[in-house]
Amino acid sequence: MFESAAPLVDEFDRLEVQLADPATHADPVLMRRVGRRYASLKPIVEALASHRETAADLEAAEELSLSDDSFAEEAETLRQRLAGITARLTRLLAPRDPNDDADAILEIKSGEGGEESALFAGDLLRMYQRHAESVGWNVEVLDAQGTDLGGFKSVTIAVKGTAIEGVGPYGRLKFEGGVHRVQRVPVTETQGRIHTSAVGVLVAPDVEAEELQINDQDLRIDVFRASGPGGQGVNTTDSAVRITHLPSGVVVSCQNERSQLQNREQALRMLRARLAAVAAAEAAEAASAARRSQVRTVDRSERIRTYNFPENRFVDHRIGFKAHNLDLVLQGTLIPVLDALAEADLAERLAGNA
Repeated sequence: MFESAAPLVDEFDRLEVQLADPATHADPVLMRRVGRRYASLKPIVEALASHRETAADLEAAEELSLSDDSFAEEAETLRQRLAGITARLTRLLAPRDPNDDADAILEIKSGEGGEESALFAGDLLRMYQRHAESVGWNVEVLDAQGTDLGGFKSVTIAVKGTAIEGVGPYGRLKFEGGVHRVQRVPVTETQGRIHTSAVGVLVAPDVEAEELQINDQDLRIDVFRASGPGGQGVNTTDSAVRITHLPSGVVVSCQNERSQLQNREQALRMLRARLAAVAAAEAAEAASAARRSQVRTVDRSERIRTYNFPENRFVDHRIGFKAHNLDLVLQGTLIPVLDALAEADLAERLAGNA
């Protein structure tokens, strides 16, 4: 039933040969690309082999059970095992975002709510850092614009880690994109009133420069003096960089590094991620109307979550996911909601491919 996956097995075999070639290891860019694709295909190839072997064992057990009842129990065990392997293969072979195995870049920006929104942006940053740590990923802060009370007007991070079942940090965290709403009593509130604030999150794949070429003539690069909450952290030279991609109008800036060259490289990295996210959204929308939830993951205008502190309540509005463990969520316990979102996305992808 999985004959259409044969080309993937052939590709996997070719990649295995390529990985054994010293010339591949001599080219870091090629090595990363081949290695990433190999890692994404490996669980599929292994599951296909397991499916083939289990199906053959089941056929033999069923045939033997016709003359010997003692094989009936073994046949039932194999039947259940085959059903599990089939379900896993169905998930692995479902149409997917080609960037799912990539690392991720997250932009967290304060919005409605002023200083309270900036403080909650800091809470979200720590939530993602703790989640990444819990699953063995690394987090690098690319750019941060802090506030006097310790919040963030904006902060951009890169999340890197090993793909699991062909899904890397971007494939898992892309559902975090959107507007996150918080309801709580701000530290600046003297009357004890509950305020509602919002923070925007944008998630994009972290793509290599060789994977997405950008023409220099399409860029306007401005330099300016970095700003901050004060003290020695504020630069006294024009080291901050702002890059505008003229064809798309996408604007990125970076002031986290001390040198203009470093900030330029980080800003280009952020720009590639933003352009890749836009391209992925357009491709998903063009492919099928049923996939529009995927498009909305990079749309800041849509409220996706509510974090209600007085009730310790966490709600994802897209799938109706509710939990009363907000304290644990903010400590990085995101696996339950990420699993639920991935399952909902899989159901939409399968329905769109039916």
